[in-house]
Amino acid sequence: RMTSHNMTWISYPSKSQPFTSQEEIEAFIASQNIISRLMHCYIAFFVPTGLTAGICILIIFIKNYLQNKGQGLDLLLLHFTISNIIMIFFSFTVITRPDYLTATHLACSVLSFFFNFAYFNSQYVFILTSLTLLLERFPSGTALCKATQRPILCVGFVLTYTFCLSLTEAVLVGTDNYQLEARCQLDPLFAWPEYEIVKFTFGFGIPSLLQILCFTVLLAKEAPAGAPALQQHIRTYAAVYVISVTAFICRLFYNIMVLFRTTLKLQRSIGTTKNELVMNIAEIVLFCESCASLVVILCFHKPCK
Repeated sequence: RMTSHNMTWISYPSKSQPFTSQEEIEAFIASQNIISRLMHCYIAFFVPTGLTAGICILIIFIKNYLQNKGQGLDLLLLHFTISNIIMIFFSFTVITRPDYLTATHLACSVLSFFFNFAYFNSQYVFILTSLTLLLERFPSGTALCKATQRPILCVGFVLTYTFCLSLTEAVLVGTDNYQLEARCQLDPLFAWPEYEIVKFTFGFGIPSLLQILCFTVLLAKEAPAGAPALQQHIRTYAAVYVISVTAFICRLFYNIMVLFRTTLKLQRSIGTTKNELVMNIAEIVLFCESCASLVVILCFHKPCK
């Protein structure tokens, strides 16, 4: 058993450090103010906008599906929308900021499992969406092309895969001290360092590489005769490409902070109040991205327009 797996020593800098100097006290107050204002701004503007857009998309897609007007792409975007709505509901855990929820390690683990399920789900179903668009532009007779023409089968595969990933993450939160109370974040602070490494690798590294690969092929490969021009293709599916860019930027910031937290854990350091503040900002940015993605689908995706 690695010594790093005993995480009882870890705590939030804002909750544990005895602030001795005037500068430390001022820095602490400033960081608490920033996170509190950001949280209020997010809850007041982003949440209502994101949820309203999400509900509108659900109504439009379900109506189209019942009238047999739904396409495979719409089914994937519907799945993506549901994942993002669930993420927005989980984001209500930031309402307590600059404080944290108090829960047992077990309850926090369960909360983290469902959050990761929605997080991984939205990532991988979006890659499936990008792949579907790519194969629509460059049709081929491969098994992959045939599979993307059966969106329900693809969604089933994504759900199974993300369930396994989320279960792995739940184990890596730590299997000890289930009954202990702790300050709980959706990515628990007391999780083993491996938790963050797996999250970065499978929740950002691999999906981003696949996304970049799709983009590279789209831009570099010559389209077959009769295919619409690249500009027209991008205009038609503007929603997907806008979300690709915004999601990459927001999740890059969030995942860099997740990795930075791992390096602190491996150094057995709790970091500073400034580190804690930036991690909190990264978490809110991630949730803002979920809200923004739904607004983009509603405004730019043809059936929603």
